[in-house]
Amino acid sequence: MEFNILYWIQSLHNPALDSMMVTIFNNIVGSKGEIWILLGILLLFIPKTRKTGLCVLASYIIAYYIGDGLLKDLIARPRPCMIDETVQLLVSKPSSFSCPSVHSMLAFASASSIFWHHRKAGIAALVFAALIGFSRMYFFVHFPTDVLFGSVLGIAVGTAVYFLTKKVRVQH
Repeated sequence: MEFNILYWIQSLHNPALDSMMVTIFNNIVGSKGEIWILLGILLLFIPKTRKTGLCVLASYIIAYYIGDGLLKDLIARPRPCMIDETVQLLVSKPSSFSCPSVHSMLAFASASSIFWHHRKAGIAALVFAALIGFSRMYFFVHFPTDVLFGSVLGIAVGTAVYFLTKKVRVQH
C-alpha cells in the first residue's frame, strides 16, 4: 500500500514542480534540516523570541539524536529507493536507513516549539514542516509511515521541550 502512495506521488512530477521541490526542500532546507538551526539562532537574537529560539534549538538537537542517533539503526528499514531502484531520484541517494524520517522529525519538533510560543507563526511553521514531510516522499526516499512516525515523534519532542522549559525565564 505504501508503494502505491509513493507511485501516485511520483505521477505528480513535472519539470517546474521538480525544480521547486529540489530548490526549496533540498537546497534551502538543507541535508540535515539546517534551516531550523538558522531560524533558532535568528530567534535567539530577538529579545522577544529568545526563549522560542532556545526551544527550537533544543528540540532540533534532541530530535536529531533520537531519530538519527538511535532509531534509524535500531529500526533499520530500507528506503523505498533502495527497494525499487527504477525510480529516478531528484536528490542524492541517502545511505542511511529510512525510519523515522529525520527531516520530518526535525521539522515538526522545531515547528511545534514555535507553535507553543507563537500560534500564528507556529501554524505556518507546521504547514512548512508538513511540506518537508511530503517532499521526502516526493523524492522517493521515505515511506509514508516513516514521515508519519517522524512527524509524531517531532511533535512529541517539541511539545516536551516546551513544557519542560515553560517555567524557565530567559532574559530579554
